[in-house]
Amino acid sequence: MVPEETSRLLDDDLLPLVAEAHQLAGRLHPILRDSIGDLVRSMNCYYSNLIEGHDTHPRDIDRALANDFSTEPRKRDLQKKAVAHIHVQRLIDTGRDPDAWPASATYASWLHKAFCSQLPPEMLFVTDEKTGKQLEIVPGEWRKRDVQVGQHIPPPHEDLPRSMSRFDAAYGSPPLTKLRQLQTVGAVHHRLLWIHPFLDGNGRVARLMSHALFKRLEVGTSLWPVARDLARDEARYKALLANADRPRQGDLDGRGNLTQRGLIEFSKFFLDRSVDQIRFMSGLLEPATLLTRIELHIEEEVRAKRLHRGSFAVLREAVMRGEVERSQIPLLTGYTDRGARNVTAGLVERGMLTTVTHRAPLRLAFPVDVAERWFPNLYPANAGSRI
Repeated sequence: MVPEETSRLLDDDLLPLVAEAHQLAGRLHPILRDSIGDLVRSMNCYYSNLIEGHDTHPRDIDRALANDFSTEPRKRDLQKKAVAHIHVQRLIDTGRDPDAWPASATYASWLHKAFCSQLPPEMLFVTDEKTGKQLEIVPGEWRKRDVQVGQHIPPPHEDLPRSMSRFDAAYGSPPLTKLRQLQTVGAVHHRLLWIHPFLDGNGRVARLMSHALFKRLEVGTSLWPVARDLARDEARYKALLANADRPRQGDLDGRGNLTQRGLIEFSKFFLDRSVDQIRFMSGLLEPATLLTRIELHIEEEVRAKRLHRGSFAVLREAVMRGEVERSQIPLLTGYTDRGARNVTAGLVERGMLTTVTHRAPLRLAFPVDVAERWFPNLYPANAGSRI
């Protein structure tokens, strides 16, 4: 269940994981971090969908968040799943998840129930591939039948209480140290998928659990999702998962029933992908380069008369201070009150600024077309091509 303490392969990733995650979190104004968190949750949902074989276009996710759903049934169902995924991750990111330790049976059940509760009843069914029978998904409850996932045969359903009890005993907060818990995040991810406690939704639960576990260990934030790098190296991700499913390979391969070597290899891959994603987001969010990309984009929009001059000064203030007081916009733009209101209206209409009320300060927002310019390579060039 837990990688051997003597494995130095995992130690090499811990220092950059902790140091660079903390550096990324401290780079931005807290209010701006919250705004970027909305964008990252949508991105994480997109890549989690991709791992499940669903290439939901980022614009369709944006529309769903605005309660604008497709009339095409399959696309609408994927949009609803996206909204549910983002809802649960927002609860985690804002500290509104349970106090239970993320790597636990209780937390896994909560994740599954919280996700499924956002879906209409007609979506809580799966089709048995052998019989064609519709099987009901009960939110938060362990499966009541045996299943097969590709070549993997998870534990029989009657063994799930014992399997999840073992999961709790291995990964509960004590007695593992914080560094050992960080080493073990990949193992938690694999072992939950190996147990496959739910009839459907295990992949989403495992990825959300990993996100919550990193956050509880004070490494994860709303600024980076590991799902992006897992999806970008999906073939290796799934191959290493399958390799860790294998039985023990001789006396030197750990002491349990499953391969220790395979578990360590997957855990290292998981930590490697996490560090890589932190570095990718650090490069995108470095304030000076971010402002340069925003300025170049806004200059084009001003020349095309889609935005007013002075728009960049307002956005720069939002980047540096997290938000912009409306009373400061005339000073920032050099316009009278009326001209400043035109600048503000243009930015709000384009979705670059958002506000709770017409008097509240303005904060940055990131609709998909803007995100593609300000944060290059956030999504693949052919995003949504499978639909």
